[in-house]
Amino acid sequence: MLKIHNLKFQSLRFFMDISELSTKEYNHLLEHYQIELLKLQKHIVKKGLRVVILFEGRDAAGKGGTIKRFIEHMNPREFRVVALGKPNKKEKGQWYFQRYIKQLPTAGEIRFFDRSWYNRAVVEPVMGFCSQKQYKLFMSQVNEYEKMITEDGIHLIKFWLDIDKEVQEKRFAARNEDPLKTWKLSPVDMKAQNMWDQFSLYINSMLDHTHTVHAPWVRVDSNYKKAARLLMIGQVLDRFDYEDKNYEASNLHPQLLNKSPYPHH
Repeated sequence: MLKIHNLKFQSLRFFMDISELSTKEYNHLLEHYQIELLKLQKHIVKKGLRVVILFEGRDAAGKGGTIKRFIEHMNPREFRVVALGKPNKKEKGQWYFQRYIKQLPTAGEIRFFDRSWYNRAVVEPVMGFCSQKQYKLFMSQVNEYEKMITEDGIHLIKFWLDIDKEVQEKRFAARNEDPLKTWKLSPVDMKAQNMWDQFSLYINSMLDHTHTVHAPWVRVDSNYKKAARLLMIGQVLDRFDYEDKNYEASNLHPQLLNKSPYPHH
């Protein structure tokens, strides 16, 4: 079985047994982080900042659940979650990035992307939803696209959520057995296990090629959802200086956060 290799970019991973973090401790930390997120949101609105937080990862890695914890207590007028479905006929005739450009934030807004333009880097070529020509064109354009939007002032934060094959299988089974979560299962999900190696090849290529100085990836071990959520919220808080900030990355359990200073491409 192919595994994602040790990528040459900042890799943030958890090594703590999740049993060490009790539900009470998790809820206490989450509440503290969410209070900090409210301060940050107020700062973003006041300063007129534009922020894009992008979540990518294998199916069942916890993207939607993480976004839910980010926005749980935020002012809904100042953020939006973007989870685009299949492109319609008109969108298929447009430049690939065009429908995503429409979703970028204006001053004072945060946009959370539950999957993004990176569909074309992994899911679409693996599942045959795009041609190799379309895939290669995307890969030749995406870095310049991200450079343009960041140079224009958008704060772009990209998270990749790692998950083991065995954990993914268990989460799929849990979804299938829960009538409140069966909607999360899609035809792509059902093929994800059988096509694990194919996905790995495209994931490796995407992360290697699109980890840049202006738009680096933050890679998170999402086998332990609670710890991963705290880490991602903390990473966002760490990117900004805002009034009455009461967060330090060093406050995390030393085993929770392992920063490796890999060079950018």
